[in-house]
Amino acid sequence: MTPFLLGHATHPDWRMALSLAGAQIDARPAPAPTLGFVYFTDHYAAQAPALFDALRARWPAVAWCGAVGVGVAATGVEYFDEPALVLLLAALPPAQFRVFSGTRPLGAFAAHTALVHADGTTPDLGELVAELSARTASGYLFGGLASSRSSVVQVADGLYGGGLSGVAFAREVALVSRVTQGSQPIGPPRRVTAGERNVVRTLDGEPALDCLLRDLCVDAAQPRAALERIRGTLVGLSDGADRALQRPGQFGVDTRVRHLVGLDPAARAIAVAERVEPGMQLAFCRRDVEAARRDLVRICAEIREELSPHDEPVPAAFGSAPAESAPRRMCGAIYVSCAGRGGPHFGAPSAELQIVRHALGDVPLAGFFAGGEIGHRHLYGYTGVLTVFVAD
Repeated sequence: MTPFLLGHATHPDWRMALSLAGAQIDARPAPAPTLGFVYFTDHYAAQAPALFDALRARWPAVAWCGAVGVGVAATGVEYFDEPALVLLLAALPPAQFRVFSGTRPLGAFAAHTALVHADGTTPDLGELVAELSARTASGYLFGGLASSRSSVVQVADGLYGGGLSGVAFAREVALVSRVTQGSQPIGPPRRVTAGERNVVRTLDGEPALDCLLRDLCVDAAQPRAALERIRGTLVGLSDGADRALQRPGQFGVDTRVRHLVGLDPAARAIAVAERVEPGMQLAFCRRDVEAARRDLVRICAEIREELSPHDEPVPAAFGSAPAESAPRRMCGAIYVSCAGRGGPHFGAPSAELQIVRHALGDVPLAGFFAGGEIGHRHLYGYTGVLTVFVAD
């Protein structure tokens, strides 16, 4: 696998942005690309058909996948709430990938992993993601939900709205992927002992609302103060067999952060934005910038460690053999971050992408700020999903 080619630009006219990004790509000699990733902000959403036609005309042999976002990302920089696009081109053997959509299914392709884009309004989206995960040999998906203040657009060798699309990779395409959390637990993990649909009635046998108030250290007799604290509170949900807190004070990778959507003072119950079942684990939490920074640094360090040789064996990348005598080269990366993480959340414009660049170096990276993130078989919120393609 050769290094990917990266181009990105901002300009009020999408044609000029494409020309600037294309010039960056053309300036670097490389094998003819076969697969392209394109992410563009919703300022260009209305012009998506013309943009896609221009991509096909300029690189006729390239299969394209991508999505619209309220922001897009490139190596060390983000374009948030401004007209911009980012292109990432790869020279992969065509037999090693397949672009798919609702009108172009995977068919008999032996998918090992897959980059997935989706429309958040799609019914039963969580179930569809889980089904697609089960169709891959590794069970691992990465990607996110297209985000837009106008039309939601997905690119998969055509333009689509609704459903899922993306590109599946064969076992020969080696990659390493990690999910970084952005929330901090404010209470212990508890087990759901009574609940139905999205209503949690008891946690560890206690009324769920009482547990919430105790973790927040608020008095129900002072409703105004209590509601102020509750508004900023989220819940972290994990399956029963998962370890909700794999590291002290931090969520594990399979924890899904969801909103509190209601309280029932009479039944002492709470409602959350996901279906719950007895046996699931739940911990109350809130978004935390420092926790997000630490966890992003952690996953970057884990990726670098996995790609470096050690005396003791480390887990192999998805679709690859264990490292032997030399570090495997990072050829390109895809980063999908929550739309609520970009911009000022990390303290300064592009601060989140600068953390990744400092940790991984100048690996060609493209991505977008999503309305929800996809990692493994789950839909996440307030997370980042970083995936690095590596040479054999």
